[in-house]
Amino acid sequence: MTAARRVAGKLGGLLLTLFLASLLVFFSRFLVPGDPVSFLLRGRKPSPESVAQVTAQYGLDLPPWEQYLRWVLGLLQGDLGRSLQYRQDVTEVIGDRLPVTLMLVTMSGAIVLVAGVVLGAVAALNRGRALDRFVLIGLTVLGAIPSFVGAIVLIALFSVQLGWFPSFGAGEGFFDMVYHLTLPSIALALVFIVLVGKVTRSAMVDQLSREHVEVSTSRGVRRSVVVRRHVLRNALGPILTVSGVLVAGLIVASSIVEAAFGLSGIGSLLVQSVDRLDFPVVQAIVLLVVCAFVVMNAIVDILEPWIDPRSAAGAGAR
Repeated sequence: MTAARRVAGKLGGLLLTLFLASLLVFFSRFLVPGDPVSFLLRGRKPSPESVAQVTAQYGLDLPPWEQYLRWVLGLLQGDLGRSLQYRQDVTEVIGDRLPVTLMLVTMSGAIVLVAGVVLGAVAALNRGRALDRFVLIGLTVLGAIPSFVGAIVLIALFSVQLGWFPSFGAGEGFFDMVYHLTLPSIALALVFIVLVGKVTRSAMVDQLSREHVEVSTSRGVRRSVVVRRHVLRNALGPILTVSGVLVAGLIVASSIVEAAFGLSGIGSLLVQSVDRLDFPVVQAIVLLVVCAFVVMNAIVDILEPWIDPRSAAGAGAR
């Protein structure tokens, strides 16, 4: 299979995934109990004419397939619809909150990758020793702590007791946001560090037992060189594969941390929108998460042959 055909195949798969996701995201709202018109009218007892006017204004009187076509055409033009709750364009509603979540997810993702890879590498390089057992036990305990509980503990210790970090709000400006989002990003990262750490350890243990690693070691090549060139680089494939799931997971889990720290991000917006049947906002956020997941996996597929040439050779042989 040539590189061009492989890229075309992956692009086709990406577009098909996005199409199927758009169908699922849009039509799932018809399975949710509740009437968005009732929310729009705020519990009043309107006349039939008022109900008809509201449903026509938001396109709720159209057949489902026609509503879907209008929604997709709007998406292609950058129009995500109009929020039932805020009476604003969904683009504006999400745009006001997106920077906070992006910064939170970026900082948390960096913490997850650095801490997870370091802990996993330390455990793998000391396999069977006390340090390996200590790291594994620590990761197991860390994975058992819910994000909300971790957020409360961090607030109690570093905000209330020590006063090092603020416990509320996202701050203004880049450096102030970094300062305000330090504790939230750590709270969000805790559970995901376990995933990356265990994947890293497993991948490196597998590479350490390979014949070429043993041969390099027996020939007197320094251990640090062997680990860097042969073990860690070949172990990056599974770590990158996890990264696609990691991004989507961080965005979804951000709602819990944003609620604990009083942050106005898209995670908390998603929870509010589901509660108030604001379907246009819910659909836009869910589709955003799906797109982030698909794009990250596409990036991983592109980077994997560069990191591990054997995967490209295998694809070419097929």
